[in-house]
Amino acid sequence: MAIIMGTAGHIDHGKTSLIKALTGIHCDRLEEEKKRGITIELGFAYFDFIKKNNEKIRMGIIDVPGHEKFVKNMVAGANGIDFVLLVIAADEGIMPQTREHLEICSLLNIQEGIIVLTKKDMVEEELLELVKEDVHEFVQNTFLENAPIFAVSSYTGEGIDALKQAIIEKNETLIPKRRNNIFRLPVDRVFSLKGHGTLITGTLLSGSAKVGDDVCIMPQNIETKIRSIQNHGENVEKAFAGHRTSINLANIETNQIERGNIIAFPNSLIPSTRWLVKLHCLPSSPKPIRHKAEIHFHHGTKEVMAKLYLKDKENLAPNEECLCEVRFSEPLCGIFQDKCVMRSFSPLQTVAGASIINPLPNFPKLKHITPELAENLLQLEKNFLEKDTAKAMLTQISFGNNQGISYTELMLLCNLDTKTLDKNLQELLTKKEIVLFDKENKIYLAKKYVALYETIMLNKIKEYHEKEPLKQYMPKASLLSNFEQTKLGHFLLEQIHKKELIYINDDGLCLKEHTINLKSHEKDLKETLLEKFTNTPLNPPLLKELLEQTNTNQKELLNVLSLLVQEGKLIKIMEGMYFLHSEIQKILQNLLNFYKTNENLSPTDFKNISGGLTRKYSIPVLEYFDKEKITIRVGDGRKLRNTSLLSL
Repeated sequence: MAIIMGTAGHIDHGKTSLIKALTGIHCDRLEEEKKRGITIELGFAYFDFIKKNNEKIRMGIIDVPGHEKFVKNMVAGANGIDFVLLVIAADEGIMPQTREHLEICSLLNIQEGIIVLTKKDMVEEELLELVKEDVHEFVQNTFLENAPIFAVSSYTGEGIDALKQAIIEKNETLIPKRRNNIFRLPVDRVFSLKGHGTLITGTLLSGSAKVGDDVCIMPQNIETKIRSIQNHGENVEKAFAGHRTSINLANIETNQIERGNIIAFPNSLIPSTRWLVKLHCLPSSPKPIRHKAEIHFHHGTKEVMAKLYLKDKENLAPNEECLCEVRFSEPLCGIFQDKCVMRSFSPLQTVAGASIINPLPNFPKLKHITPELAENLLQLEKNFLEKDTAKAMLTQISFGNNQGISYTELMLLCNLDTKTLDKNLQELLTKKEIVLFDKENKIYLAKKYVALYETIMLNKIKEYHEKEPLKQYMPKASLLSNFEQTKLGHFLLEQIHKKELIYINDDGLCLKEHTINLKSHEKDLKETLLEKFTNTPLNPPLLKELLEQTNTNQKELLNVLSLLVQEGKLIKIMEGMYFLHSEIQKILQNLLNFYKTNENLSPTDFKNISGGLTRKYSIPVLEYFDKEKITIRVGDGRKLRNTSLLSL
């Protein structure tokens, strides 16, 4: 992986001049920058060298503005760097933006750096030593407290070679912290070139992409294609994590994309207007952060207005942290552990940082998060870093995902490479902490939800039995309609069936212990009905006739008829018409015997083999056989549809 170096420091402390002395490249490209002599926008350069293993390296460099008015541009650039050159002018020492830039670097989890005292030629040696002492004290308890300090002059070149060697050595030892495979390129510049169209630049945070890949602009989800790729002015076929990358996008106008957008593969990122974060108020914040405070929120190269909702707090004091829901004025796309920076309105300064816990839109409201769960969520990042990965993943899978969580969502919630993610998923599956209920779409569910839904499913069956006491079986479709996801419903049904808690057959399902207990009058009705069908098997009474003959209400009559069907004594031919099961079987056997020597069955043939059924019954019975896919109508006759029945 390539490494990106960035600058930080107060305005006019010589950051841009230092980069020119190191690389020969002047980063200021705007006319206004050249005219005013200050950096306004991000500047880009590169540094070529050869590592000890003879590998040729081109290290990307991001030069950031030092003026307080352009801190948002500084944050956009610093987000992609691996180590920082903290630049301090020897003739001025530590200034306000020196402090703010160092805080921003800390909030963005930059953990490596080199301190450079510029303008060495402007001060006496004695003053230089005093500045060094001040700097040593200034960086105590920061990630730079053990960083080397180099005094240089970009004007005379003194100290530049030693600094170059230190930068090369940093590249030998530093390992970039990019953990996932998700292709993500935050846009920091958009422009067009005649004959090329729209181009964007950015630091490729993770993953890789090649020429010809389909990509999309997020969060707008505008589809486009990579036409060409450049890395520091050279055409390449593929871009890798850590590279300063320029991409020529196909069929996109410059007004369709802006700084802060992200180039990603389709369906890999999920926009949301709310994130759950671990919020840390800086010790230097002039006042506590209020619940529902409005702030400038920086993520990647994007700045957006947002409101902070603190968990169980009205105020967050300096150097304190808490769980917080951030609500944005427009959708953003983030990943677990992404670092964010927050700046207040008045005074306009950096007051807090945050680490994303959940960037998806469906996490539970803060009031539904218990204190114990809140603490677990605050410890998530630590659990991942300490290799308690499976436990941390289980927390993310369980947290509010009661309908299951997809593999894509897990990538965003865990920030792991696919190999590590797959390994830990398999561990959780083996331990039965989670289940994979949708293999096609790779959707997982925590066991606590599986147990909950199994109980709900069993209760639904029990309720049905209580409501329909004369029905042995509940229709499967009726049960599954209670679950939003059909595959989840089928999975749960299979689980309780494996546990032998229910019976399932073609008629439906029932609890294992379920039995039908008829009341005395229901038993009498059952016997009466069976007798009526037995007495006139070829001329069975219709429903309306039974209602008159038994003097019973329709619901009770239908329940008993349904019971006789469930017990296999009757067959429902059509609405309101039933036959003895034994009589239909007899007719079927005669039908099959007929087809052993004949191909086509006429209505007259059927009347003869059925024992003399009248048209009133023969047509419905023939249509019943059609519906059961035994016969098929061809013209006025019927042919045998299922010839395998002839061997029975």
